[in-house]
Amino acid sequence: MTRVLVTGANGFVGRRVRARLRAARQDVRAQVRDDTAAVDCDDVRVTGDLSTLAGPDAWAALLDGVDAVVHLAALTHAGGLRDTASWPRYHAVNVGVTTALAKAAATAGVDAFVQLSSIKVNGERSAHTRDEWQRLSALDPPRPEDNYGRSKWLAEQALAAAAGDMRVTVLRPPLLYGPGVKANLLRLFDAVAQRRPLPFASIDNRRSLLGVDNLADAIVHALGTAPRGVRVYTLADSDFSTPDLIRAVAAALDVEPRLWPCPVSLLRLGGRLAGQSAAIGRLTESLLVDRDQIARDLGWHPPQSAAQSLAATAAWYRACRA
Repeated sequence: MTRVLVTGANGFVGRRVRARLRAARQDVRAQVRDDTAAVDCDDVRVTGDLSTLAGPDAWAALLDGVDAVVHLAALTHAGGLRDTASWPRYHAVNVGVTTALAKAAATAGVDAFVQLSSIKVNGERSAHTRDEWQRLSALDPPRPEDNYGRSKWLAEQALAAAAGDMRVTVLRPPLLYGPGVKANLLRLFDAVAQRRPLPFASIDNRRSLLGVDNLADAIVHALGTAPRGVRVYTLADSDFSTPDLIRAVAAALDVEPRLWPCPVSLLRLGGRLAGQSAAIGRLTESLLVDRDQIARDLGWHPPQSAAQSLAATAAWYRACRA
């Protein structure tokens, strides 16, 4: 039996990864920052603030007897994503902690290491040329635009430098959805469920998404199949325009969507005036990712369809809002 250290084990992705590993009969060691959320795992290590794990000896005890590492713990929100004042915090956690863990794992003889990165390393949008949208891939030059994206790119480089003989897989997912989703997608479910009028019918864009259970499956698959060396992959399970995503969410919730047309130029103007240009950009721009390279190299394909993942999300949402 393989023993896998999962960092950030009680998070949105961590909970699903633990479930997949248990289903695969793997022994899980769960690293969590605090014990406020129950973790259904026999081997739980409460470590406190992540920044305390950036030292050279911080991971030695957690890696004792460990065969593989799934590194999910990260800082995603620390003030403004583009504020210079928040950069030291992003760097300390996302770069410093990853560097320390990677070096310690290589020294401890860990065989496989999966790092959860982000499509934000590639940038925020796809180019549109010759009537088609560019699909971002790990072969493209990184173009991170905010502190989180820059910190994840530096973390990837630090991991590659420390990899040694480990089998290292870096995954850059796009927007995630699934049971337990938070932030913007949860607000979208609220808006659709409450039948709010949404002025997005005129948006003609394409954005890749990935169900959290499919991501967990890809992580566990990579632990067993990735070759020696460092491999980086983008991955997704579906592409939606903003209006089509709203219709798909409405279908999963069994309600009629209330979409009405508004010129995209007016949406962008309203976003600028309200200080929400980034949010409107995510609604109106396209961001497509390549999903073929991971299929060719590792033989991975998403086991759940988008309809299945949205149905599971809708069931969870109804239970939470009941």
